[in-house]
Amino acid sequence: MSYLSLKNINKVYPGDVQAVFDFCLEADQGEFIVLVGPSGCGKSTVLRMIAGLEAISGGDMLLNEKRINDMAPSDRNIAMVFQDYALYGNMTVYHNIGFSLTIRGEKEARIHEKVMDVSKTVGLYDYLNRYPKALSGGQKQRVAMGRSIAKEAGILLMDEPLSNLDAKLRQQTRQELSALHHELSSTILYVTHDQIEAMTLASRIVVMNEGHIQQIGTPYEIYHTPANIFTASFIGSPGINLMKGAVEGDHFTGMNREEKPVLNFRIPRKFLKPLEDYRKGGLVMGLRPESIYTEKKESTGGEDYSFNTVVNTLELLGAEYNAGLDVGGFNLSCRISADQAIGKGQNVTASFDVNKVHFFDEKTGLRIKGQE
Repeated sequence: MSYLSLKNINKVYPGDVQAVFDFCLEADQGEFIVLVGPSGCGKSTVLRMIAGLEAISGGDMLLNEKRINDMAPSDRNIAMVFQDYALYGNMTVYHNIGFSLTIRGEKEARIHEKVMDVSKTVGLYDYLNRYPKALSGGQKQRVAMGRSIAKEAGILLMDEPLSNLDAKLRQQTRQELSALHHELSSTILYVTHDQIEAMTLASRIVVMNEGHIQQIGTPYEIYHTPANIFTASFIGSPGINLMKGAVEGDHFTGMNREEKPVLNFRIPRKFLKPLEDYRKGGLVMGLRPESIYTEKKESTGGEDYSFNTVVNTLELLGAEYNAGLDVGGFNLSCRISADQAIGKGQNVTASFDVNKVHFFDEKTGLRIKGQE
């Protein structure tokens, strides 16, 4: 039995505005689950329903096999870290961390012991006498996390906790959070719209869009075997290349925006039968930017397809470029090593392994699985 079980959870607001549709999730103890998706997709609403801050319109929610739908937030053994930290400005770091224990009626000696332990865990031991106004954004976030850890709750909910931090501090805090989870082995449900946070922190990811779950899986599964076009497009930077096309014989013909053929390559054997119904179109090819290369590489045993192209955009990111390749008026994003001598407007020969290609049904958006 899962530690946290969400069964067909729905949320409907007044006016028949439905924010969450049949949300199902089984979370084991000690998992780090990240809910990711664009703003307004329903991920924070799910978190707030788990915390008891939003009423559930339908479905069942069980924590350690006990139904908690109508249970008060204070009785759920759940702690939550909010995006805006929600610290008490008139309290020191010490009293902010120990606040949940204070209102629970714990003895002062117990509170002191716990605050000391937690402050060392989150790196705030030297800041216990400071007030929130004297702390940096990252330190405030640690106070909020420390307060939740001190509560010793069964589940820790985090609602976009790093969104107010700058890029460098966000990366540092992300690493600290990952180490903290490993140390505490706590169950964490974490909401973000940042795919990097999702990929680096999660043991499993829940991808959401418009209130619906698009896919649940490990970061590897989400990235390498996306369930649909939305997941493939949302996860990955630069985004996946998507090109409409049709099957001609045993080849895929990719079209540009004017529906003129610009690519034509042999379809991998495992896809020949599943793609038989797409001879008149309705097919979308997906290709990750890192699967395209513009320099000679050692053979990996795959089946390479080469084509002529022009470099029309270059963005230097340090060790590599994000490049845009013009193929008959269609722009293909790819990554190019910064060590490679290349310039904007240059004619190059690019290649990719056809076995790295994804195929999607244009109408349903679903990924078409190959036959092994």
